[in-house]
Amino acid sequence: MERAKSALSNDLLYGRINTNTPLKLKVTFCSDLDKSVLTSNFEKRGWSQVGPEDDWNFYWSGIQTCRNLFSIDSGYRMHDHQLINHFPNHYELTRKDLLVKNIKRYRKELEREGNPLGTKSMGKYIYLDFIPITFVLPADYNMFVEEYRKTPSSTWIMKPCGKSQGAGIFLINKLSKLKRWSREAKAPFNPTVVKETYVISKYIDNPLLIGGKKFDMRLYVLVTSFRPLKAYLFKQGFCRFCTVKYDTSMQELDNIFVHLTNVSVQRHGGDYNSLHGGKLSVDNLRLYLESTRGKNVTDKLFKNIIWLIVHSLKAVSNIMANDKHCFECYGYDIIIDNTLKPWLIEVNASPSLTSTTVNDRILKSRLIDSILQVVIPPSGIPDAKWNKTPLPSALGNFEVLIDEEAITHSENTKMRKNNKNSSSSNNLSLAVRRRR
Repeated sequence: MERAKSALSNDLLYGRINTNTPLKLKVTFCSDLDKSVLTSNFEKRGWSQVGPEDDWNFYWSGIQTCRNLFSIDSGYRMHDHQLINHFPNHYELTRKDLLVKNIKRYRKELEREGNPLGTKSMGKYIYLDFIPITFVLPADYNMFVEEYRKTPSSTWIMKPCGKSQGAGIFLINKLSKLKRWSREAKAPFNPTVVKETYVISKYIDNPLLIGGKKFDMRLYVLVTSFRPLKAYLFKQGFCRFCTVKYDTSMQELDNIFVHLTNVSVQRHGGDYNSLHGGKLSVDNLRLYLESTRGKNVTDKLFKNIIWLIVHSLKAVSNIMANDKHCFECYGYDIIIDNTLKPWLIEVNASPSLTSTTVNDRILKSRLIDSILQVVIPPSGIPDAKWNKTPLPSALGNFEVLIDEEAITHSENTKMRKNNKNSSSSNNLSLAVRRRR
């Protein structure tokens, strides 16, 4: 009896659910974020909120909680009726330096295999050229200097790998400025000394402008499995605008309101409009481009955006810890240049759920609702054993980006049909010859 009580105590400590849980259980949720767009969507499904130490079925966690949960030291083991909103090593996609490293590795692997996708022309990948030229500092400092000297008049953007929301970002157009920053930071470019890693990327200095202002796109991508890869695109993405007109002059190089589109930066500008939050829906962007550039080139742009998202996911699919209890909604930041070429800037593991406008709150509430429709099986109960294939009616505001399982099934069905037809044709020919 005492042993049973001890086992029960341990289960409660780690939030475990009895594997013999009845199908009609009362679903419980836990969240590290106190956001109404989350709790309202959970509660309207009749779910009850509990603490992380209690029995929970669904956990909307912060990235650190997820890491702690999956660490070897925690001794935690999830059961079939538990789901969590991050993959254990999501940082392979969402940390700036690792994203670049993995995409570069992916391209080289395809090139070595002789895959047409890895084809190069004039030193550039023809089909996978969707990230700006990027180096990791301090490790790639010498390679960066070599590249910089090819085009010494170009502008580069520095970003700390471990920060978000525009923190620590600045632009440089002279090597001396980078060296001066290094001295001031008391962190010379010595891999054994520097603690904080940065990425330095060639600045997209010809961005598409609307009303003379720079903007980027925020798109939400839901991944329910990396092997096979299953990903969905939220239809209601938006554009984030700078509050000051774009200017590449030296005087404006340090003006963050000209160059950084992050809402967390722009909302502190004097020209920030709290009514619309400096945002434009992707649907309205599409209409604008169709009317100013034409439908064909606009369609091509959006196909290229889907292409870069899918291949960024494929670049990490083989190294992601594909835990069946996990799903993840990523925030993709994409800049379009004035030739309508999309560039992947970064991927966020915890895109902001803070609502800055009424429309923002509606959009993010729909996002969470649609995520739950996709990741929760028809029974309405979290189930890690479910094949993660939602009905078309359950996709909500998502559309399928890629479903490798469905593709494989379709190809196998087609192959069986062809083999059957070939066999029937051979049998018919044989019968005809015998009659003769």
